[in-house]
Amino acid sequence: MATISIGFANAADLDAMADLLHELFTLESDFRPERAKQFAALRWLLDHPAHGRLFVVRDEVRDNARVVGMANALISVSTAEGGPVLLLEDLILAASQRGRGLGRRLVEHVLGWAETEGLSRVTLLADRNNRAALAFYQRLGFEESAMVVRRKRVIAKTSMRG
Repeated sequence: MATISIGFANAADLDAMADLLHELFTLESDFRPERAKQFAALRWLLDHPAHGRLFVVRDEVRDNARVVGMANALISVSTAEGGPVLLLEDLILAASQRGRGLGRRLVEHVLGWAETEGLSRVTLLADRNNRAALAFYQRLGFEESAMVVRRKRVIAKTSMRG
């Protein structure tokens, strides 16, 4: 019988998380999958937990556990909130695992962790054309913001990979 668990990611989960990010970035119009970049960023987050935490959903059958979902919880500081807040990114479940309530369980787990860590707000971004994701987040109590996302690429002098 399978058991579902949700917890912090570890180095053994990196390949599965990179696979999930590939799936996610093929769904989002702003991003393109580049495994080396995704792997480097995941490794960096594991090595620097003060900046955020990676969460995984594991489907455990006997002694074999496989990662079937993930979320990236990045810690920032908000002057509007007067302290630390969370940016929830990279929430993805493997297509075969959707519709089982695991996404809700994952988000609720991250929200509980954020509360115990004293983070006062959780913000997330979703592709404007992903109606299923937008409806999912609304059902979980996330409200639409009047803020508009803008971004500009800069050329970094250093790299996470090097």
